[in-house]
Amino acid sequence: MTDQEHLWERRVITKLAQASLKEQKRARRWSIFFKFLVFAYITFVLYMFVEPDISKAKIAKDHTALVELQGLIADGESASADNIVSALRTAFEDEKTSGVILRINSPGGTPVQAGYIYDEILRLREKYPETPLYAVVSDMAASGGYYVASAADEIYVSNSSIVGSIGVRMDSFGVVDAMEKLGIESRTLTAGENKALLDPFSPVNEKAVEHLQAMIDRIHQQFIDAVRKGRGERLKETDELFSGLIWTGDKAIEFGLVDKIGSASFVAREVIGAEDIVEYSVEQDILERLVDRLGASTAKILSNEYFSPRLH
Repeated sequence: MTDQEHLWERRVITKLAQASLKEQKRARRWSIFFKFLVFAYITFVLYMFVEPDISKAKIAKDHTALVELQGLIADGESASADNIVSALRTAFEDEKTSGVILRINSPGGTPVQAGYIYDEILRLREKYPETPLYAVVSDMAASGGYYVASAADEIYVSNSSIVGSIGVRMDSFGVVDAMEKLGIESRTLTAGENKALLDPFSPVNEKAVEHLQAMIDRIHQQFIDAVRKGRGERLKETDELFSGLIWTGDKAIEFGLVDKIGSASFVAREVIGAEDIVEYSVEQDILERLVDRLGASTAKILSNEYFSPRLH
């Protein structure tokens, strides 16, 4: 083998070795990058799993505390009694809070959850008489949303806000006729003659209907009593006021359902006198927000959609 051939072999081997080293370096870089990416992702997820601390550092200057009540008022939702009550308590306990705004955008929810929030507002108003609480309605405070709002010192709305719906509903359906046409037979077994109230696969039981109607009438009366207590002499009662009808914000003023036109910033600046607004709402973590966006809570909503009274 000639010297030239030896030289050529060395050059080839050198190039192969250099290429192998470059590939190893490149692989190490990508390995480090992906390890860093995984570490960053895990750190981010762990951070988001930590419950948000609404009892954060006290604000150094006087301010208006803001609590958001958005969406369905029900257990497990962002507007659950646990979340709203916790936020309100923290807001009132802050010595620098000049006033509290409960900003509401809700079509209603369960009477129990709305009642918890209503009772807590009255308790906090009595415990902290020097700290006013104003309800500010954005798009809607209907049914359970209005139930909560009626506990405030005053209610502010937009001209086009939807207010009212003071009533109770219980949804059901029946498929007995359809079953007969299709030759389907219900074979529901119960222990207790009233266990299958409003069973959609059985004929209507008039006795059960009367019992359930009396029950929701009682809940309706509790709702009416709460509104009367909260609004007092400002309320101008008519035959339609407690019928479940809704009104725009400007019309609701005429009935005494609400007090004035104004936004949260207006109330903070002109009514409370503390323009700086600090939010005290309990925030959802990232996983809860993703679940809500993906609609994974649909099954839970559907499971309670029927056979349960709602302030809607």
